[in-house]
Amino acid sequence: MAEEVLRIDGDDRYARFRLIAWWDQDKLAAARVLVVGAGALGNEVLKNLAMLGVGHVYVVDFDEIEESNLTRSVLFRSRDRGRPKAEVAAEALRDINPDTQVHPIRGNIITDVGLGLFADVDVVIGCLDNREARLWVNRSCWKVGTPWIDGGIQEISGVAKVFVPPDGACYECAMTENDYRLISLRYSCPLLRHEDLLAGKVPTAPTISSMIGGLQTQEALKLIHGMPVAAGSAMVFNGVANTFYTTKYQHKEDCLSHDTWPPPVDVPLTAAGATAGELFEAARGTGILSSGTGILPSGTGILPVSGPLTICLERDLVTAIRCGACGSSRRIMRPQQIVAMAEATCRECGELARPEMVHLVEEGSPLAGEKLIDLGIPRYDIVRITAGDAEGTFRLAGDRQAASLVESG
Repeated sequence: MAEEVLRIDGDDRYARFRLIAWWDQDKLAAARVLVVGAGALGNEVLKNLAMLGVGHVYVVDFDEIEESNLTRSVLFRSRDRGRPKAEVAAEALRDINPDTQVHPIRGNIITDVGLGLFADVDVVIGCLDNREARLWVNRSCWKVGTPWIDGGIQEISGVAKVFVPPDGACYECAMTENDYRLISLRYSCPLLRHEDLLAGKVPTAPTISSMIGGLQTQEALKLIHGMPVAAGSAMVFNGVANTFYTTKYQHKEDCLSHDTWPPPVDVPLTAAGATAGELFEAARGTGILSSGTGILPSGTGILPVSGPLTICLERDLVTAIRCGACGSSRRIMRPQQIVAMAEATCRECGELARPEMVHLVEEGSPLAGEKLIDLGIPRYDIVRITAGDAEGTFRLAGDRQAASLVESG
């Protein structure tokens, strides 16, 4: 009996992958991955995802390419200086593999990307360089139940961490008091952002970004295939000593990130087109509102018919800057995270003014007449609405097609 001969289709881009016993290229083709950050680490992750044939890749970055990026970023060229990182990375990925649909988002992950996108993807890969953005990604992933993989590099050392909600430890579980202190240092006494504290750059070599980016992509590959991963743990590589170890984080029962929301209900509204009042009306008209008189507990996704509704803003909104010295006031209407300290100087008298901030929008209040996007609610977001002790979550489904076209102003 002749031996069976294994033949490889030379016209099949993924033929060598298919030789791996557990490999399922169809799962990769159907996968959606959100990559946050398109710097040195993000470049490596994005390149890997395209070569693997991942079907849809969303890449978020608000920065532009500088000369120093060219020594550490495989997707960028000298001619790309001054162009948005997300757009250039997307163009390069389309050249690497036209099978991968790339959606560049030039924006801030904290203020410009709605929870709807976090919910739609299979996995989020963080390629960030600051704690505040990591904490935001962690809390967003926990709200919608999407696993995420964090990566960090410095000089020739790095770490990759895997987090899978709702069980196990998360990024915030491992945060120390010093981590919280460093986040708070990004803001001034009146709670506005210090621009000079955002200017620090982390020194890295391209070798470590390749290694950590490879680990992150490989963990994402396992998650997409439904394979087990070491959730709530970190893989740490010391490039100086050539040592590698893993550590598991302790799960904190009272961790603020462990806030998993009920499944959202779609409403046909857009952030730029609808007001808060229209969202309240749409929420009442979804058919999930309780017809009884009792208040249902939070987490049921059902709200009572009667009684005022309240939008809980996930980003504290700076409505105005008010000067205590001369009494002048200036409308702002932007999330706290993107209001700079320089804006707190009173234009009338030159004294330091203070921001007026809100985190709730009540039905019937003056803010209910504002557009959702002017309340700091981004496109395709999932909005939490409460009524007494009950709550429901509502996705701005009208933004679904525009979710990957966000560009901050």
